[in-house]
Amino acid sequence: MDKLLFGDETYKVIGACMTVHKNLGAGFLESVYHEALENEFEMQKVIFESKKKLQVYYKDAPLKKYFIADFICFDKIVIEIKAASFLHKDTEAQTINYLKSTNYQLGLLINFGQSSLTWKRFINTK
Repeated sequence: MDKLLFGDETYKVIGACMTVHKNLGAGFLESVYHEALENEFEMQKVIFESKKKLQVYYKDAPLKKYFIADFICFDKIVIEIKAASFLHKDTEAQTINYLKSTNYQLGLLINFGQSSLTWKRFINTK
């Protein structure tokens, strides 16, 4: 059986997100979860960059436009967080586009806005 891409790192990230959600529950603004998650990542020693500017490429050439990811964890996982009652397809597309236009292989879309934490995992299959 194949191992998950960056399985150990993903486990740590989702664990930190679960801790934040367990403590705050649903109903806060995304910015509150963002700050709480920064604190939790530090406590759990998850290596991260917050509000990381992502260079966008077209046919291997850099564009002037860029994305800003909520987090890059372990220098290889794009984290996009939401605080919504449900996830729209456009939020999934946002995460997928981050991967398609950069060299990152894995993205996690995390939603704190429901009674239980939800997440989706996306793989860049270039």
